Amino acid sequence: MADRSTVTQALSDFVAEREWAQFHSPENLTKSIAIEAGELLECFQWTDDAPEGRVVEELADVLTYAYLLAARLGVDPDQIVLDKLETTRSKYPVDRARGRSAKYDEL
Repeated sequence: MADRSTVTQALSDFVAEREWAQFHSPENLTKSIAIEAGELLECFQWTDDAPEGRVVEELADVLTYAYLLAARLGVDPDQIVLDKLETTRSKYPVDRARGRSAKYDEL
């Protein structure tokens, strides 16, 4: 990963300064993503109108752990999203999926 994003570099520096990489196994990072995603979901537990500041903070936590997991796995987060988008694009052709929330096998 020679051409690292600003976010990836900032996270790498943050972790290195604290010597936290030793705790960042794929398993631990995946657990952290799930935990933070639960906290994000909790923002909407009793309301559809969650405080935006809290939602943004929890989303940042989810993304932080996702970036850290991508780095640990040696994959480019932007590229894996683009790759997955291509796969999803073929499952959900515009002419059949536009305006519908049905799963791909029900289109």
